[in-house]
Amino acid sequence: MLEISQKTNLLEQETFKFSLQDVEEPNLFRDIYPYEEVPRVAFNHRRVPIGMPEDIWITDTSFRDGQQSVEPYSVKQIVDLYKLMSRLGGPYGIIRQTEFFVYSKKDREAVAKCQELGLKFPEITTWIRASKEDFKLVRDLGIRETGILVSCSDYHIFKKMKMTRRECMEHYLAAVSEAFEAGVMPRCHLEDITRADFYGFVVPFVNELMKLSAQAKIPVRIRACDADSRKRQ
Repeated sequence: MLEISQKTNLLEQETFKFSLQDVEEPNLFRDIYPYEEVPRVAFNHRRVPIGMPEDIWITDTSFRDGQQSVEPYSVKQIVDLYKLMSRLGGPYGIIRQTEFFVYSKKDREAVAKCQELGLKFPEITTWIRASKEDFKLVRDLGIRETGILVSCSDYHIFKKMKMTRRECMEHYLAAVSEAFEAGVMPRCHLEDITRADFYGFVVPFVNELMKLSAQAKIPVRIRACDADSRKRQ
């Protein structure tokens, strides 16, 4: 189907539909990530157009990623940093959101203390694994949006999760459905995307996410993120 793009004002073909390629053996991209050498970078000389958005803002991970590199913050430190972030981001929300862990009692206490401040920005969001138990934690805290770990490389799917691509995709989609049923907007973190089969898994998975989103009438956000996991393989 051809239609006029609102971004380029050109006649463009509707997004291609990619089917899940459910493979028996994982594609570990050994030509790019060999065990004996540092990872390689391939140049294909394609031009990638840059489309700048109308608005630019910051999403913060100090209370999630940040706590993995330093001594964990106390509840008071988290609250103080949250107040400073709100002042720094200003009334227009230049620092739009910040992510919290919710696994420990201290984490949940910190979230509650920050919620009590009633500040509009940064919006308090969470980051969880794709499990029903984690969604219950988020729902009980009254969080509007949560990040969900949906690792997408064959390293994670086959070696860590011990699943096939189809099993993994169905597992993730079930978790996202749980979020929709709870009225929570999911933000799907496609971890390790640089080592994933983009057209064999990532695109078909995202297409299914869009279908669920349309059915639930709740937006879904996609975060294309990498991880330091390649150093541990």
